Amino acid sequence: MCAAALEEFCGSIFWNASYLDKADPDLPVCLEQTVLVWIPLGFLWLCAPWHLISLCKRTQVKHKSKLYLFKQLVVSLLLLTAIAGLAVTLGEDYGPHSSSEKNSPVYYTNPVLFAVTWILMLLCQEAVRRRERAVDSTTLFLFWLLLVLCDIFPFQTLLRQALSLGEVRDIPRFSLFNISFGLEVIALILSAVADVSREDQELIKKNPEAGAAFISRITFNWFNSMVMKGFKQSLVQEDMWELNEVETTAHISESFQQHVRSELGKARVRFQKTLKKRVVKNALQEETSQTGFTNSMGKGVSQDVLMMEDKKKNKDEKKKKEEKSYPSDWLIMSIYKTFKWILIESAVFKLLQDLLAFVSPQLLKMMISFTQKPSSYDWEGYLYAVLLLVVALLQSLFLQQYFQRCFVLGMKVRTAIMAAVYKKALVMSNDNRKESTVGETVNLMSADAQRFNDVTNFIHLLWSCPLQIVISIAFLWIELGPSVLAGLAVMVLMVPINGLLANKARKLQVENMKFKDKRLKIMNEMLNGIKILKLFAWEPSFQAQVEGIRGEELKVMRKFAYLTSVSTFVFSCAPALVSLATFAVFVGVSPDNVLTAEKAFTSISLFNILRFPLAMLPMLIASIVQTSVSKKRLEKFLGGDELESDIVRHDSSFNSAVSICDGSYAWERDAEPFLKNLSLDIKPGRLVAVVGAVGSGKSSLMSALLGEMHCTKGFINIQGSLAFVPQQAWIQNATLRDNILFGSPYEDKKFQNVIEACALGPDLKLLAAGDLTEIGEKGINLSGGQKQRVSLARAAYSQADIYLLDDPLSAVDAHVGKHIFDKVIGPNGILKNKTRILVTHGISFLPFVDEVVVLVDGRVSEFGSYKSLRASKGAFSEFLDTYAKEHSNQSTEEDGCQDTEDLEFMPDGDDTQPDFPPEDAVSFTLKRENSIRRSQRGGSVRLRKNSTLKVTEKAGETKKGQRLIEKEAMETGHVKFSVYLQYLRAMGWGYSVWVLIIYFIQNVAFIGQNLWLSDWTNDATVYYNKTYPASMRDSRVGVFGALGVAQGLFVFLGTLLLANASINASRIMHSQLLNNILRVPMIFFDTTPIGRVVNRFAKDIFTVDEAIPQSFRSWLLCLLGVLGTLFVICLATPFFAIIIVPLAVIYYFVQRFYVATSRQLRRLDSVSRSPIYSHFGETVSGLSVIRAYKHQERFLKHNEITIDENLKSVYPWIVSNRWLAIRLESLGNLVVFFAALFAVISRETIDSGLVGLSISYALNVTQTLNWLVRMTSELETNIVAVERVSEYCEIENEAEWVAQHRPPENWPQAGRLQFIDYKVRYRPELDLVLKGITCDITSSEKIGIVGRTGAGKSSLTNCLFRIIEAAEGHILIDDIDIATIGLHDLRNNITIIPQDPVLFSGTLRMNLDPFDKFSDENIWRVLELSHLKDYITGLEEGLQHEVAEGGENLSVGQRQLLCLARALLRKSRILILDEATAAVDLETDNLIQNTIRREFSHCTVLTIAHRLHSIMDSSRVMVLDAGKIVEFDSPNNLLEKRGHFYSMAKDAGISQQTVTSL
Repeated sequence: MCAAALEEFCGSIFWNASYLDKADPDLPVCLEQTVLVWIPLGFLWLCAPWHLISLCKRTQVKHKSKLYLFKQLVVSLLLLTAIAGLAVTLGEDYGPHSSSEKNSPVYYTNPVLFAVTWILMLLCQEAVRRRERAVDSTTLFLFWLLLVLCDIFPFQTLLRQALSLGEVRDIPRFSLFNISFGLEVIALILSAVADVSREDQELIKKNPEAGAAFISRITFNWFNSMVMKGFKQSLVQEDMWELNEVETTAHISESFQQHVRSELGKARVRFQKTLKKRVVKNALQEETSQTGFTNSMGKGVSQDVLMMEDKKKNKDEKKKKEEKSYPSDWLIMSIYKTFKWILIESAVFKLLQDLLAFVSPQLLKMMISFTQKPSSYDWEGYLYAVLLLVVALLQSLFLQQYFQRCFVLGMKVRTAIMAAVYKKALVMSNDNRKESTVGETVNLMSADAQRFNDVTNFIHLLWSCPLQIVISIAFLWIELGPSVLAGLAVMVLMVPINGLLANKARKLQVENMKFKDKRLKIMNEMLNGIKILKLFAWEPSFQAQVEGIRGEELKVMRKFAYLTSVSTFVFSCAPALVSLATFAVFVGVSPDNVLTAEKAFTSISLFNILRFPLAMLPMLIASIVQTSVSKKRLEKFLGGDELESDIVRHDSSFNSAVSICDGSYAWERDAEPFLKNLSLDIKPGRLVAVVGAVGSGKSSLMSALLGEMHCTKGFINIQGSLAFVPQQAWIQNATLRDNILFGSPYEDKKFQNVIEACALGPDLKLLAAGDLTEIGEKGINLSGGQKQRVSLARAAYSQADIYLLDDPLSAVDAHVGKHIFDKVIGPNGILKNKTRILVTHGISFLPFVDEVVVLVDGRVSEFGSYKSLRASKGAFSEFLDTYAKEHSNQSTEEDGCQDTEDLEFMPDGDDTQPDFPPEDAVSFTLKRENSIRRSQRGGSVRLRKNSTLKVTEKAGETKKGQRLIEKEAMETGHVKFSVYLQYLRAMGWGYSVWVLIIYFIQNVAFIGQNLWLSDWTNDATVYYNKTYPASMRDSRVGVFGALGVAQGLFVFLGTLLLANASINASRIMHSQLLNNILRVPMIFFDTTPIGRVVNRFAKDIFTVDEAIPQSFRSWLLCLLGVLGTLFVICLATPFFAIIIVPLAVIYYFVQRFYVATSRQLRRLDSVSRSPIYSHFGETVSGLSVIRAYKHQERFLKHNEITIDENLKSVYPWIVSNRWLAIRLESLGNLVVFFAALFAVISRETIDSGLVGLSISYALNVTQTLNWLVRMTSELETNIVAVERVSEYCEIENEAEWVAQHRPPENWPQAGRLQFIDYKVRYRPELDLVLKGITCDITSSEKIGIVGRTGAGKSSLTNCLFRIIEAAEGHILIDDIDIATIGLHDLRNNITIIPQDPVLFSGTLRMNLDPFDKFSDENIWRVLELSHLKDYITGLEEGLQHEVAEGGENLSVGQRQLLCLARALLRKSRILILDEATAAVDLETDNLIQNTIRREFSHCTVLTIAHRLHSIMDSSRVMVLDAGKIVEFDSPNNLLEKRGHFYSMAKDAGISQQTVTSL
């Protein structure tokens, strides 16, 4: 019916099958004139309204570009051709030469349709130009594409007609059609070019994506420039492009917060309802239980029953506790509402891609049947080949768009959560803060947000996997009938097996982590106490300990590897077993079922589709379970209570600056108030001191004023802005200047005044870059006093109205404190007109304040001026008396240990600053020596010794040797091939070769199995219409199965061997690393942060253990898979070999470009990720300060900027993966196309089985190619670990531990020491530290060594132990030059009691005698001598008592005594005593001195003294100054000489009399 109407409309036949049933088919003209015209035009008309709407909107008029004018010109010309077409028809029908036969209606309607369309097109193009930031239009491009495709058919019809006739019949229409076809092609090309307006050019330089046209967007061509740049040079953060508006943190967070507000509101309402229900239910329960209880007592129920009831109650209570105490189930909904459009878009793409995936197997089926029918026309084959290519290309495009959206979605979800967590942290109430530590909150931001990111990447698989499974089974059922169920059953069985293996693997992982932690803990301790290990020659013992743990760890790893190989075996057998089961059942069920090539290869490609969803589902479900935990944690945190903003009022009608009216404040919502019935009234401009005993609520008062506590009654009113100085200074990781400005603008004069007043001037002189010096995290390179002064300077600079100062003077020295009080806080300070509330313990300041508030137990006990309170003899005068006593005590103690100035050490060699104006650089340096060695326990904060502190004019240029810690080299560019060889060598060449051979054989078995299958399918043609012999059938199935199992077995074997090999490599690399690190000279540890070394043992060894073997195996399998595929295709169609070379070249380049860029982007991502977390941690710890200054907005902004910096490298990384995938998949699609094409060309010579084989192989190659690049880049990234480990295996070692030349058995017998012109320097580029020391110390002399800091005292001991080697000169002990013997022979025979007592975690016994050389009674004897026997017998385990890390569970004095016990146990003839000052109280000190005098009376003792008292009884004293001996004589003679020693003694208050009395 319809066809007849159309035929009348066209005046020709609409459709006839005979058109196609010939060697050169064509379409009927009528079809070309109707359907093929209507399709594109209909598409445009549907899309036009959307464009026309934007014409109605008022927008700013943009400049008309040349491209735009050219486009409009082309369309206008097309309009003319349409009008001309109409004119021709009219002329023919109604012109002078018109014939009686009129043209059919189609010749009138089509030109009119086209004319209307072109006018519409002109409007649409104008609308696109007006749209904001639009560079092209997707719909218009698609319209042009459709139009050109549809016009190709009439174009070739006209051409063929003209060629066959030899002339053109209808010249006007022929030429008009060709002109318009040409114009359409031009328009198509123009619409593919981006039309960038002048206004947007700048923007596009910063973000090329904004200027990418449609083609460029779907192929990710706009990313090329980044890839090129990354290939030429290493990318840095500055190379990253700006983000699109919608990807910025501010935008994402904004929209997310809106939805969170509404969803959380609803959830809170639900939560309140459930709470009410719960309360009612509980009340009812209480009643019933009460009545029940009294009844039971009446009836005398046995005790047991009551016990049972109690237990049940406890259980109920536990349950109750677990019941949610926060609004839940709103987070997922908020995320969904925020991002629902991306979700829907990606779902559409995924659906299309899934459906297209099933088209390929159907096309493959047609292709095979085409090769089987010799009668079919060639064009059919070509059509199938092209269709295969088109379907595959579309599939790739859809898949990449889907992935792009999903990964961007994941990134956005992570960003939204991170921003929300940060925002919440700023307004968190104190109850909530108590519940989660800083670490946990940072974890929410890192781990939990990342979990959400990972799940959202694959969230669509939840519906897509089941869909794929259902469709595959349906198609398979059509092919093979019910026998599919056999294959399916095998697949389903695999799932629980995999589950079991995974469970077992998880347990092993946990066990493995335990050993890892243990090993790293010991490593950490060893590296922190490396100096002690060297001095006592204990390295071998600790090395054995670590090796022991490592052995256990490797055992678990071996188990894990075997488990993995079993699961690999199962996984690799799966496809073979599935197809075996299916085909065996299929041919076994009935003799009529014959396996044809179509059936076999279609079902194999369907089974391949099935594998993915079956493997993914369990993984997805597992990760969703993990994410649900994260969801709960995030909901609890984000739904928690916020600070009440109305605790503090700001009412300007009050006439006082701060007033509290009858207020009571508690730390927690329902707790007892801590501050009770406070009433205070402070007038503007007063200085008020708050005093009270410890715990009387002084700091709480500050918190209440800041609005950080819960108000139970009363109110606070504050007029004006606040500045707050907390008790523990909070310093940001920024420059010193930024810390003080804290967001205010910089004014030089004001800044200098503040610096001057806060006594920071001298400190700035010492900092490398003055006030622009970067301060490390938590203010690591400032001393406590400096931090406090910076914190005070911040407040002073902020120009607030009211200052809350929480004991800022406690951390600074007395004279600095006085300076600050005078210049800043006091009546004449720079804040003299402001209101100041000062919490203090310093009594000396109280007379100068206006009023004093005395707090006792959270109440104000007295309030008034200093004088009036003194007079009233209340709590205040008591307070004064107690503190005055303490003060006098303190001052006496302070004289005792003056040298232990409060100095800190910095990580980056910026030098330390004193808390006092420096006298001069040298004397200051002197004060530092003892503190430096103390810092050796401080972990990674190390300082080199002998660095004088002259501040050079050019502070910026660091001299060689000046920088202490070198920047860690970040590997860039290619990894050298030698590194791979090194890893293979560690695995063992034998292993490596065997692994290769076995994997190769496995691949051969795989190909063999498939070739056998293709041969099997040819039986269908051989036994056509005959009965299929059963024996034949059995042999086919048998061989097919055998090859499948063989393949699995070889994989199993290969994986086992590889597992053994890689464990071998792990063992060798770790022990080489450990062995070498213990033998490197001490100077290495002084210049390398410990974290860096630990990292080699942690992260890099972890990579060598786990990541490298995995990526190596995957890489090998992928590589062999690709090679096998190419081999099979070449086997089927030898022509294919021609194509391989150009494809390989393209592939190689794409891969090289990608790897270089991707690797660098990964690094940038991890580098830019840590500032987010550290800024967050910093914010949480400084919350009260940020809130007090009202800087929340600024910190939110900063957080957004930090996250954006990270996104700038994450987003390109996501795109780089898509960029790569689309290119590789296109290559894969070309492989499919050529495989099909050559199969068509050579179809006479090739059997259908091989065609099926080669194409189904080719269909699979796309995935494998993609994986191969991923694996290559992963392997390259991971192999860097081998490079880093080997870098530390090649550091130069110190001298041998045991040399050829060994000293005699009980050397040194006399203990005589000679220095002969001894010179030494720490590193080749530094100056000499000891400048020619010559002295002779006879047997059993007691020598004191004194000198200011930096004179070389410690260097002297370091030289005796050869921690540093001589530059020239010798040291002889009993006439043996110590440079000629092994280090351990030397170090085992002299003993040191070091300045700070380092203990290792382990038993007490191990700490005294790690080699188990001595008997227990020996040990008890020395413990008795060192006064520890009583303490240790009192412990339960005695000598086996576990010492905590760093000896934390012993007091410092006990640790010092243990070190003495070590020395007593070794009993060597020479003892060096590096006197401990700060650590030890006087009592312990006396004990140690007496024991040494008694027990070591026959030994030579060298004492490095810090307190002169202790060496006044030495036989001689050596005074060192600047590396030379300036005086060396008995103490009395030196005092009479009145030289250096005399002046030092005078400073210490020692005169002749005191000596004689000693």
